[in-house]
Amino acid sequence: MLKSSMYRSLLLLLISVTPICAQEPTAPPAPPDKGLSHGSGATVLEQPSTPPANAKNGYLLSPNPDAAVLPKPSVKLDPAHEYTLPELIDIAEHEHQETRVAWQLARNAALAAGFAQSTYLPRVTANIVGGYQDSTGNVGTGRFTVSGTGSVAGTVSAISLEWLLFDFGGRANVVSAAEKLAQASNITFKGMHQKVIHGVCIAYYALLAARQRVRTNEQALANALELQNAAEARYSGGVGTLLESSQARQVRAQVQLATIQAEGMERDMYATLLAAMGLSPLEKIRIAPIEHRRLPPEILTPVEQVVKDALACRPDVLAAYAAEQASQASVKAAEALYRPKIFLAGTGAYASGQLGLTALPSIGDQLPTLNISGNQWSSAVLVGLTIPVFDGKRREDVIQQAKNNTVKAAATLDRIRIDAIQEIVAAQNALRTSIAANQAAEVLQEAAKTTYDAALDSYKQGVVSITSVIEAETQLLQANLATDDAYNSALSAAATLAFSTGSLGASP
Repeated sequence: MLKSSMYRSLLLLLISVTPICAQEPTAPPAPPDKGLSHGSGATVLEQPSTPPANAKNGYLLSPNPDAAVLPKPSVKLDPAHEYTLPELIDIAEHEHQETRVAWQLARNAALAAGFAQSTYLPRVTANIVGGYQDSTGNVGTGRFTVSGTGSVAGTVSAISLEWLLFDFGGRANVVSAAEKLAQASNITFKGMHQKVIHGVCIAYYALLAARQRVRTNEQALANALELQNAAEARYSGGVGTLLESSQARQVRAQVQLATIQAEGMERDMYATLLAAMGLSPLEKIRIAPIEHRRLPPEILTPVEQVVKDALACRPDVLAAYAAEQASQASVKAAEALYRPKIFLAGTGAYASGQLGLTALPSIGDQLPTLNISGNQWSSAVLVGLTIPVFDGKRREDVIQQAKNNTVKAAATLDRIRIDAIQEIVAAQNALRTSIAANQAAEVLQEAAKTTYDAALDSYKQGVVSITSVIEAETQLLQANLATDDAYNSALSAAATLAFSTGSLGASP
């Protein structure tokens, strides 16, 4: 009785609480530090206390039809043509967005080097100025005061020249740093092409592996159907059992499910290949298979020699080395700030009218024009020497910053070298393992095929049970899949090793 009363009390409590729990959730309270200003002067945005005006759509954005543009390739694709791996790589090099970005960066770096070289040339500017002067005033002498007004107008045409003749290596090191950075950018551009080639190769081999997996499962499905027909024939002849027929149908259903999953993986790998090429997954092209060849026995160069050769041609290592050289040149350019500079300056001007000018101030990037007087031609040529004396430790800080960048660049180069060695060793080990696994899988595949054929023939003659045939069929399927995976893993490992050594410059 007590228990029944307790249960009724709990039920009434739940009924009374349920409407409260089902209410619309309220917005959480505003954070306690709303309006708090941080170091940069930015203010934390307040969380809205009420739902947005479009509460029906929640936080969905309004559609913008102008942004919904499907990308189209610049290369015309033939839907009837089967594209080989070299053709796919060629399309990727033209279409991939990262290669275009890297190309523009390399162009900008080359322009920066040209800008640095232009500092060796003189600066010449031309000015044409027209002016008007108006004056009003009183002149007093004793008891007499004379009022007067006057105005004059005129024009000045002038040309100025400034030429830095000698700066004790300052510009030379600036130009050297810019050229090294341009070289690093060009190397990075080529490295991006190698990266795209590697990505296309890996995606291509993955697609071929997925297709081969589909064919392997289809062959297994045919074997399962043959086993099912044999089981049903034995059952119809009175020598088999219903359990054997059910087991055979179960095996066929399992293999059919695996085939459907393999087909889905093939579609995913197709979309991955198009993405690796820089194309939209909506594009429809045909991919040509490659001829299945026997892998050569393991003939690999000693890893020490591979690493030594790779460090001399890997794009990331060469780019980091060029960046380090650029940082060292920047230190020398900063040290040149302590040295004097010898310059040549000159002006030539013609003034007409009655403007009383002695100089034209600088306008924007134009140089000032001196030695202007009267209604006449005038010119001046100056040779000077500037020596920095005191600048509040500015030059010292610039030099220290350049040295810090040099240390950072050297550490970055060492880190890239270590990462490169690790990638090369891992890639060579993966290739060695894949080749050995492919050889072992081929032996396993041949043995599994013999076992399956013998088991199926023995089952048809009533010598062995269906369990032995199912086990042999499962092992054959696993052996076939292992062979496919090992072969395609070896192809991918070979492409990865070529990429990690910096030698993947075209189709493998």
